[in-house]
Amino acid sequence: MIVLYRIYQILIMAPIMLVATVLTAITTIVFSLLGFGRSMGYWPEVIWSKIMCLIALVRVTVEGRENIDKRTSYVFVANHQSAYDIFTLFGYLGHNFRWMMKKELRKIPLIGLACESAKQIFIDRSSPAAMRSSLRRAEGLLQGGMSVVVFPEGSRTKTGKVGTFKRGAFTLASEFNLPIVPLTISGAYAVMPSKNKLPLPGKIKLTIHKPIMPEEDMQAVIEKCREEIISSLE
Repeated sequence: MIVLYRIYQILIMAPIMLVATVLTAITTIVFSLLGFGRSMGYWPEVIWSKIMCLIALVRVTVEGRENIDKRTSYVFVANHQSAYDIFTLFGYLGHNFRWMMKKELRKIPLIGLACESAKQIFIDRSSPAAMRSSLRRAEGLLQGGMSVVVFPEGSRTKTGKVGTFKRGAFTLASEFNLPIVPLTISGAYAVMPSKNKLPLPGKIKLTIHKPIMPEEDMQAVIEKCREEIISSLE
């Protein structure tokens, strides 16, 4: 059965993924240049992500969507299990957001330009001054319901377990006094572990936890968010 699935992936799924990705990037770039970046930097990616899950035979369920309000800006922090985390959040979170991502991703052909056109938040960690400059660029974006999603682990897990959280997302939330919403992604590691180049059919569950306000004791908030995320892993 897996042999037939791999043949399907190579002959049908991979070409559809490539075409969908290119069309999504071009659509985002064109409409952003026309002044529709706030909405068109999000909705094409929603459709693209659902296509990516559908053709890979990956089903996503969501729990806790009642915990967030579309009119409120949040800092979403999620565990990072696999490449399918991106499709899970874009396709099924149901809240307009931008990613906080490493500046090196801007160099990816076409995708980097699409991310820049959509005003994804590129973070320069080369120095404290560069970091502060990145945060200032984000300030005008994160209002009126526009939110940001961060993987505080920094990279995908190699084992399926949740790693140590970096402070960047929590600094951003504290700087702008935005509520932090922990997100648990469960099942994505089985769909596509870091060593795999192609996904497997499976189920992913996204759990949206209740918002947590930033406090003076940032380390306590970081640990609380990490514990919330781990609590819903299956």
